[in-house]
Amino acid sequence: MGSERHLTLIGAGLAGALLAILLAKQGWRVQVFERRGDPRIDGYAGGRSINLALTERGLDALRRAGTAEQVLSQAVMMRGRMVHPLGEPAHLQRYGRDDSEVIWSISRGDLNLTLINAAEAAGVDILFDHSLESVDFDAGIAVFKTPENPQRRHAFNTLIGCDGAGSTLRAEMEKVAPLGSRTEWLGHGYKELEIPPGFDGDFQIEPNALHIWPRGRYMCIALPNDERTFTVTLFLPNEGEAPSFATVKNGADARALFEREFPDALPLIPRLEADFEHNPVGILGTLYLQRWHLHGRAVLLGDAAHAMVPFHGQGMNCAFEDCVALAAHLPVDVKDFASAFAAFEAERAPNALAIQQMALENYLEMRDHVDDADYQLQRALELELARRYPGQFIPRYSMVSFTRLPYALAQSRGRVQRELLVEATQHIDTLDAVDWDWLDAQIHTRLPPLETR
Repeated sequence: MGSERHLTLIGAGLAGALLAILLAKQGWRVQVFERRGDPRIDGYAGGRSINLALTERGLDALRRAGTAEQVLSQAVMMRGRMVHPLGEPAHLQRYGRDDSEVIWSISRGDLNLTLINAAEAAGVDILFDHSLESVDFDAGIAVFKTPENPQRRHAFNTLIGCDGAGSTLRAEMEKVAPLGSRTEWLGHGYKELEIPPGFDGDFQIEPNALHIWPRGRYMCIALPNDERTFTVTLFLPNEGEAPSFATVKNGADARALFEREFPDALPLIPRLEADFEHNPVGILGTLYLQRWHLHGRAVLLGDAAHAMVPFHGQGMNCAFEDCVALAAHLPVDVKDFASAFAAFEAERAPNALAIQQMALENYLEMRDHVDDADYQLQRALELELARRYPGQFIPRYSMVSFTRLPYALAQSRGRVQRELLVEATQHIDTLDAVDWDWLDAQIHTRLPPLETR
């Protein structure tokens, strides 16, 4: 493609389609190669979790792409976590102060279709059924396999890898120079189930919440869909003593588990046995790279550069933030891709690492701590401090979900704030017993004011 103002993207999933829109709006000529067929013709075949949590970082990117309003029309608001302790009534733990601080449950398929349509409307050329086979980086030639041609050659200026955790482009880059890739598997997997609408066609349980059944080493969650269903995800260890996927092997085992551990959820999932036996066990891991780009010839972003576990609901939001950052480093007159990619990596890599670590921590919180009395007291104090010190004490979850403060800053301040909460609630069981004078002094000493954005 002779034009210097031409960019080649690999992958038309969420990040690839969004980045294509942003770059086209800047004046780039963009081609996107996608190994799957056109989902508008073939149906959506993502092979991944069908629900995603959309937060401010992702919404900001969608606003820039001009698609936020359409996406939100298909989303369901979630005010907080509806916690279902075993043998006790469910209770809501709000994410933020009020309905101005919420997150949104969105269908991956619906979102991908919206972005693909918007990309094509922006002038992007999307080529489906094009599977990347090999890359000659020196010659600037990528070879794709299509139904008609097993060796379709494509000349490129540079390649941008938006092709997910199993990135073919990343594998091709590593043949040329090591990227220092390392995957840490969580040792836990997941199965997806479904709560259908009730007889009246409406939601069977509270729709405006993310439901959690925390059980220590494992848990169940449910996210609402705009078709009045819930996607239920059961997380279990892969191996070991019951319950794990090594011991819960079939539908009958799953029913016995739910009867014992999730009795209030069981009547809501009529196809439990069939879904459990039909749906595969998903794997969970964290991908770390020491390097995201190959000089000016190729760069990775999103899951291709930093796949993470889903327990902070930030994988997509982080990838969308990557797209905004890369577009900012690629004005249409850029000539030096190597410098642009290096600056992009320098900006995003520390933040990706921070949210990867926070996502792992959030798994422990969700499955083990949300129904713990100490946690609940600390959470109550956290909300009170956020009310008293709005420019200084912002809960870590709020910094991650409701602002665009860098993830690394949210992580470092969150660590200080967690220390303060633990220290302030030691040996007490109500907020009335908090030493407010001591805590006020500590906050002014240890938490300088923030400028949110």
